[in-house]
Amino acid sequence: MSRYLKLVHMEVNRFKFILVGLMSLTILCQLGAMIVWTANELSLRKTGIWKNGSSVMFSSLRFADMISSTQLLFFIPILLSIGVLAIYVFLIWYRDWFGKNTFIYRLLMLPTARRHIYLAKGTAILIFVFGLVSFQLVLLPVESFIFNLIVPSDMREPSHFSEIISSNRALAMLVPANFDQFLVIYGLGIIAVLAIFTAILIERSYRRVGILYAILYLAICLVAIQFPMIGLGLNQRDSYLYPNEIFVIELAMCIGVASVSVWLGFRLLSKKITV
Repeated sequence: MSRYLKLVHMEVNRFKFILVGLMSLTILCQLGAMIVWTANELSLRKTGIWKNGSSVMFSSLRFADMISSTQLLFFIPILLSIGVLAIYVFLIWYRDWFGKNTFIYRLLMLPTARRHIYLAKGTAILIFVFGLVSFQLVLLPVESFIFNLIVPSDMREPSHFSEIISSNRALAMLVPANFDQFLVIYGLGIIAVLAIFTAILIERSYRRVGILYAILYLAICLVAIQFPMIGLGLNQRDSYLYPNEIFVIELAMCIGVASVSVWLGFRLLSKKITV
């Protein structure tokens, strides 16, 4: 267990500067957008009142309206973070093979079960994903606090947390409205990571022909996940099976794909890949 935790710590440590960079970019974009938008709105109100007198009425400023009006600058760092993590799912393996001094051989020679390498890399990806989501959720109250400091109390209205999340498509994507959606989105994401990990190990085990095997494996996983939703007609009134039955089949497919991916990944790493 201690060696597994050491491997997790090593993987997190290797990505820490990129993680800090993504968090810094998020702060820069979102705080910058908030300050500029709020300053413009306050200036507009002061200028409007000065030009037209007190008869001109402006609506109160709301934090949720600010987020809704600055969609792009909130969306860019979130989209970039998702893109970087998607690429790193591949790099977390390939940098060990193609990086300096072929680090994978040192990993494979460690006196510990090789499955710990697989689990440590998977755990590191989860830490990065939920670390960035948690950071975003912590950043929102900070931004709201700064917003309240800038805007006078008689010119603002409070915003509920649900309004803040739903006012931006990127935030709504990161934090689904209910727990079921959260399980579906992040559950499918975890299954995709496991399938890609195993596809990478297939490619590393069989090299050139392994590329075809890896693509075929990912295609089979995709078909298995999509079949209950498309082939059996989930959410279609004329489907042969009841929605609950299709949901159970979909759940079984997801568990099956995840289990096979982990089992095959462990087996390839321990039996097929040699040093």
